[in-house]
Amino acid sequence: MTVRVDFASEAFFRDPAASVAALRAAAPVVRSRFPIVGPVWVTTTYEAAAQVLKDSKTFTLRKEGGRPVGLRWWMPASVTALTSNMLTQDEPDHTRLRSIVDEAFRRRAVLGMEPDIRAIADQLAGELFARGAPADLVARYARLLPLSVISELLGLPQADRPQFIAWANAMGRLRGVIDFLRVSFGLRKMRRYFEARLREARERGGEGLIAELVRVEREGGRITGDELVSMLFLLLLAGSETTTHLISGAVFELLKDPARRDWLAQDWSRTGLAVEEFLRFVAPVQFSKPRYVRHDVEIEGVSLKRGEQVMAMLVAANLDPVANEHPEQLDLQRHPNRHLSFGTGIHFCLGHQLARLEAACALQALFNRWPNLQLGIAPSGIRWRRRPGLRSLRRLPVVAK
Repeated sequence: MTVRVDFASEAFFRDPAASVAALRAAAPVVRSRFPIVGPVWVTTTYEAAAQVLKDSKTFTLRKEGGRPVGLRWWMPASVTALTSNMLTQDEPDHTRLRSIVDEAFRRRAVLGMEPDIRAIADQLAGELFARGAPADLVARYARLLPLSVISELLGLPQADRPQFIAWANAMGRLRGVIDFLRVSFGLRKMRRYFEARLREARERGGEGLIAELVRVEREGGRITGDELVSMLFLLLLAGSETTTHLISGAVFELLKDPARRDWLAQDWSRTGLAVEEFLRFVAPVQFSKPRYVRHDVEIEGVSLKRGEQVMAMLVAANLDPVANEHPEQLDLQRHPNRHLSFGTGIHFCLGHQLARLEAACALQALFNRWPNLQLGIAPSGIRWRRRPGLRSLRRLPVVAK
C-alpha cells in the first residue's frame, strides 16, 4: 500500500506533527511518492531513520554503476555536474572529499569566527528597517547572515551576494520536472561563476577556502575539477540555505509567543538549549537524500527489497514520542534533546557547529537591537514555500513597536 501525502503542502508544513503521527500509525516505514524522486520508502520513527542513516553499506547514495540515487535521466548535465560532492558519495569518496574541508568546520575554527559572525549579525539587525516597515526578516536578515558568513569563509566577494541570493531563491522554487528545467540555465551560470573563481585563485592565489581547495588540487589526486565546483555549490548554497530557514523559523516561533522571546532574552546563556529545540521542532531539512537498498533488508519489521529507494524522514524522527516526550510541543528547556536534524552516521552534517553558532548569534543580535519585535501579520497569514523536503517560510513580515 502506498500512502499519499503532499509533503510540500501548506497543511504539512504548518503542522507536520499531525501528518507524521498518521504516517507512523500506519508503519515505521511506509511506501510513498516524493516529487522528482518518485516511489520511495519513507521512515516514520527515530530508530528507522537512524538505521537508514547509519548503515551506509546497506543503504547507499549511489546505485550500482555509480549514478546518484534520485538523479533522473531527464536532468540536464548542469545538474549532474553539481552532484559530485560529499553529500552524494559513499565511501571511500565521501571521506576523501570531506577530509579536504573538515578542518575549516571543526569546533575550534568555527569558534574563532564568532566575533566576525556577531559583527555581521549586529550590522544586519541594525539595518533591518532601513528600507521601511514591515520588514521581511527572511530576505533582510535570515538569508543575508549565513550567506555573508560562508562568502567570507570561502573568500568570495560580498559584492556578489545579490547573485547568490538570486540563485538561492531559484533553488527554493524547485518542486518538480518543469522547475528543474527552468533553473537549468541558472545552474549553468552558477557553474561558470565557480569555475571563474577557481581560475582566479589558481592564477592569483588569495585567502579563504577556495584558495585552500586550489592548493589541494595542485597536490594532485585528491579532488577533480567537477568535484571542486560541486563542493563550492554545496558549501555556498546548501550550507547557507538550511541555516536561513532555521533562523527565520526560530524567530517565527518566538514572535508567536512573546513570553518565549522574553524568557530567552533574559538570559542568553539559555541560547544553546533553545537552538537545539529549534533544530528539532522547526526541522528545516525534513528528509535525507534518497538511498538505494543494496540487498533485501528489514527495518523495524518492514521488508524492503534490493533496488528500492528509501528516505529517512528527519522531521518524523524529531517528532517521535519514543525519542522525545511530548514532541509536538516546543520546549526551549528540553534536555536531553534527541533530534536528527543534522543526520547521523558518516554523513552527519559538516556544518553543524557553524549553523548552531550562526543561529545563536542571529537571535541574540536581533532581539538585543529590537527587544519589542513583533509579527507584521497574524500567524495564520504566514505561508511556506512549496519546496518538498525543506521547511522554509516564504516571508516573515516584522515590525518594531
